[in-house]
Amino acid sequence: MYSTNENYFVNLPQNSDVDMNRPLKIIISGGGTGGHIFPALSIANAMKAAKPDTEILFVGAKGRMEMQRVPAAGYEIKGLPVSGFDRKHLLRNISVLWHLLKSRRMAKRIIKDFQPDVAVGVGGYASGPTLNMAAKMGIPTLIQEQNSYAGVTNKLLAKSARKICVAYEGMERFFPAEKIMLTGNPVRQQLLECKLSRAEAIQKLGFDPVRPLILIIGGSLGAGTINESVLGSLELIAQSKVQIVWQTGGYYFEDIKRRLSEQGCPGNLKVTDFIQGMDEAYRAADLVISRAGASSISELCLLGKPSILVPSPNVAEDHQTHNAMALVNRNAALLVKDIDARGELIQLAIKTSLNISVLNQLATNAKAMGLPDSAKIIAEEVFKLCEK
Repeated sequence: MYSTNENYFVNLPQNSDVDMNRPLKIIISGGGTGGHIFPALSIANAMKAAKPDTEILFVGAKGRMEMQRVPAAGYEIKGLPVSGFDRKHLLRNISVLWHLLKSRRMAKRIIKDFQPDVAVGVGGYASGPTLNMAAKMGIPTLIQEQNSYAGVTNKLLAKSARKICVAYEGMERFFPAEKIMLTGNPVRQQLLECKLSRAEAIQKLGFDPVRPLILIIGGSLGAGTINESVLGSLELIAQSKVQIVWQTGGYYFEDIKRRLSEQGCPGNLKVTDFIQGMDEAYRAADLVISRAGASSISELCLLGKPSILVPSPNVAEDHQTHNAMALVNRNAALLVKDIDARGELIQLAIKTSLNISVLNQLATNAKAMGLPDSAKIIAEEVFKLCEK
């Protein structure tokens, strides 16, 4: 359910033409990945904490992750039959265009029935038709761009958006400067609330607090290259002085268990499909290996975690490389290309985790890039749009 943490409370706009004493109605649209869903839920939670009677309706894409995650968090969601364009098989886009037109009609009906004061887009397939239709119907819109390289949908939606909340500087090359506000990306609040010390967190994992610990979080379907890098380095890991917690992702877990049973799993390597207590895992980690999704990077910066980023090559506009370079250029993270990961990643990780000076420098620079209270700030901007 939504959080009522007092840190989320915001000052509501005054002297509004809208009756701010009545329940406000907000649509939040987008999803597809955790990188879109976590920020969306954080923004919703911030609005509910500030003004509990706010009515929030999510609009997502049928068959995507948000259709389960959003109801599990206590919010209503409507699904659109929208999907992404297939750039390799152009003929398949005939059905994509048909579903897009159908989604626009459905979005118009949803907006007409719900009558929102503001529509918020967080990226993902559903945000395009929803926010486009909201703007055409005179509803103020706000978009939140998580990446350092803006996607096509958000660049189109920016033309009619009233406010554009971004996580990186220099986004004027994509959006009108007068609409931009640097807010950072909202992250999972529980990550910031871990009560354990590093030593306690490591001991809870069954490891030695004296030795460095590397946390590997490859994601779900995007974990393939990182997983192969680990499997190809088992002997190196076994001979090292480090300890590793390895989240494989559910898709790969059973195959990896089988291969480890055949090859032998080093005693200093703990393997899991999914880490339930990510707050404790982050607290234990001296170094994190991760893809370069926007949410992951925001978490690493807010927590001040040294990291080696392996951008996924299978994303639109190669935005993960752009995300990673924003940190690398400030000496806030190291980067290994996906194509080089199998030969270089684990060796570099072991070497880096044993170098206290490098770890401290990366941690300090990453922490300096963190933007706290993002959800609260974005919620304030939504309420200001209600006022206008």
